[in-house]
Amino acid sequence: MPYFPATIKKPTKRRHIQQLSVAEMRMLRWFCGHTRRDRVRNEVIRDRVGVAPIEEKLTQHRLRWFGHVQRRPPEAPVRNGVLERVDNVKRGRGRPKLTWDESVKIDLKDWNISKEIALDRSA
Repeated sequence: MPYFPATIKKPTKRRHIQQLSVAEMRMLRWFCGHTRRDRVRNEVIRDRVGVAPIEEKLTQHRLRWFGHVQRRPPEAPVRNGVLERVDNVKRGRGRPKLTWDESVKIDLKDWNISKEIALDRSA
């Protein structure tokens, strides 16, 4: 199986999204010259700078990568490495971990997008 960076195969955890969001807001506040003591809402700062939330950007990137992988031929190594799941591996107890393809399905459902639209480059 070919090597793929961890960011491609692993879904993003809530904790990581929260940490990225906090770091992003710190930078945006610094950019605007505000501190937390100024008590300016995040939405106001985002509107002033014109930046979308980082969670939204991560979702867009994940769906764009999904479209890229789906457009590849079935025998392509990237398609085999990302979309195929190994079924004979024993999983641990508890709730199963969220896989990358499951997180893509959730994104498609949340954004009300079909797989065909995700495949379209112009959309």
